[in-house]
Amino acid sequence: MGAAGIFSACSPQGPKFQGVDLTGMDYARDLPLEDQYGKNRTLKDFAGKVVVVFFGYTQCPDVCPTSMSELAEVKRALGADGDRLQGIFVTVDPERDTADMLKAYMASFDPSFIALRGTPEQLAAVAKDFKIYYKRVDGQTPTSYTMDHSAGSYIYDTQGRLRVYHRYGSGAQALTADVRALLAEAR
Repeated sequence: MGAAGIFSACSPQGPKFQGVDLTGMDYARDLPLEDQYGKNRTLKDFAGKVVVVFFGYTQCPDVCPTSMSELAEVKRALGADGDRLQGIFVTVDPERDTADMLKAYMASFDPSFIALRGTPEQLAAVAKDFKIYYKRVDGQTPTSYTMDHSAGSYIYDTQGRLRVYHRYGSGAQALTADVRALLAEAR
């Protein structure tokens, strides 16, 4: 049985997702980090909403702003159901991504989106749980570094269960379809 067969076998009665079905997987369990307003957050804070989590950094030239723009597009496409979607951006560059910078960055996409940051140790623990990669790549000056990082979105259902992974480049339409399927499950 191939990977697609294994993943679809996990949820025989659930929707067929356009992203990778992670239903029943036991990782990416929580995000115990502080938001851009200084409030400690966990996934339980968003019960009743479909949650989309993306890891990145505000200085990212392409992947991060594209992913966040697509997520804002998904929220608009949902119309009235857009209030049932929570976008979460987790910075992999807490050294430069201050709370004020994260406030401005989220506001440029959607004011309801939140950004999370933590200490290097907290970030390392969350990254390990989510199985994501990130690494600082030195630039020509000490402050001109970039961050290599995994680029994909984790989607949770309204009960806070990890359900779908979308690879970077899957597009807003595929993401919208999967969010709608999860919202429909909750009705």
